[in-house]
Amino acid sequence: MTETSPRTGWTGSVPTRSAWPALWALIIGFFMILVDTTIVSVANPAIKAALDPDTGDLDNVVWVTSAYMLAYAVPLLITGRLGDRFGPKNIYLIGLAVFTLASVGCGLSGSLGMLIAFRAVQGLGAALMTPQTMAVITRTFPPKQRGAAMGLWGATSGVAMLVGPLAGGFLVDGLGWEWIFFVNIPVGIVGLVLAWILVPRLETHRHRFDIVGVLLSAVALFLIVFGLQEGEAYDWAPWVWSMVVAGIVALGLFVWQQRRTRSEPLVPLDLFRDRAFSVSVLTIATVGFTFTSMALPLMFFYQLARGLTPTQAALLLVPMAVLAGILSPLSGRILDRVDPRVLLVPGLGIGAVALGLYALFMNLDTPIWMFLIPSALLGFANAGIWGPLATTATRNLPRHQAGAGSGIYNTMRTVGGVLGSAAIAALLQARLTANLPVGGDADFGAVGQLPAQIAAPFAQSMSQTILLPAAAMVVGLVAVLFLRRPAHLAAKP
Repeated sequence: MTETSPRTGWTGSVPTRSAWPALWALIIGFFMILVDTTIVSVANPAIKAALDPDTGDLDNVVWVTSAYMLAYAVPLLITGRLGDRFGPKNIYLIGLAVFTLASVGCGLSGSLGMLIAFRAVQGLGAALMTPQTMAVITRTFPPKQRGAAMGLWGATSGVAMLVGPLAGGFLVDGLGWEWIFFVNIPVGIVGLVLAWILVPRLETHRHRFDIVGVLLSAVALFLIVFGLQEGEAYDWAPWVWSMVVAGIVALGLFVWQQRRTRSEPLVPLDLFRDRAFSVSVLTIATVGFTFTSMALPLMFFYQLARGLTPTQAALLLVPMAVLAGILSPLSGRILDRVDPRVLLVPGLGIGAVALGLYALFMNLDTPIWMFLIPSALLGFANAGIWGPLATTATRNLPRHQAGAGSGIYNTMRTVGGVLGSAAIAALLQARLTANLPVGGDADFGAVGQLPAQIAAPFAQSMSQTILLPAAAMVVGLVAVLFLRRPAHLAAKP
């Protein structure tokens, strides 16, 4: 069926079949993006040992994640609009092809610089794909079914948290770190075929693309992230601070330029008049910060301070992943009938408590089995965060701004992750400098447990560092307290 809207100018086919098969097809690619992030967190020590063994700093290998996240974050604002203009199906397929081909380059990388470059290309592919999944949900599911659809979307993150670390551990231990990228190839091919067959061609809308806004946002993010991440390595020299300040100024100019743009700004600021959207966007930034930043100190602690293999370290995340995967669809169904704060407040609160427990347990004396406790708590937390936040953000979005809204939402999630990756690297290096004995033989380029005289202060540094993502989770908790009861529930007696 083809339809043209006289009010919005939307044209194209309107799907008449069930939206669920299309969502399942899109989730394969979304799942691959999430798995790729968690796989890399487990493989970081092995990548460090293979490609950067001669430097004692850990911030070099962090760029394997940061380059991906930065290239992911910057284009998201415009890739959502590309989906509106050329159809979410077309943009999704292009992004999945880019991501899959870049995975081949990552696996074949012979140097850390080459790996970082291909990770950036992967990030670009992910940026093309991600907004299309939320846009399809918003544009094909009626409001009363979006909670269940977003519950499946949230459950995907839970399953990815299980599959990613476990697959990463088995692949790194058995075949080598390269295979964490090669495994994307068959998944990408299957995802391409299914999306081509099952995802409908939705209506399109002509957009003007704000190139000035894209450039300003890209410059701002790069300057801030590079300054934060490399500051400790350069002893926070004046030029580092100058980069951070220049990035903040560029960010301010971006907001000012968006406010003055009359034709079609990259970020439609009128979307932020909806309190549910504004609060959800702020909160997802803190959540992205938390879950990206917590992985680095946790995995280095498990593998270097406690001497676990990547597989053993990954097994400690199983309770989180299993519980999130089971409970997320249930929370999605509940969300259609309750105030989102009923799920979000406990979810974020439990997440903050879990990270506090990690900080308490991260020493050489805590029995390994006790780390399953905060892992399980994070499973409950995830179920109450991802799906409910996404549903709350998109519930009131008009159809013609579905791409822009999902682009902003995913941009803030990824920007939070970028800043989390940069900030955790800076704090981690600072705590290592403060805690390690002068002249200590800290060979972070080796695989296996550190010497006893180094392992204890190293563990203390990781424990102190993980308090940063805990603090970010508390900020998100405070933010959701400002949500209001949804209109469709407020109308009920």
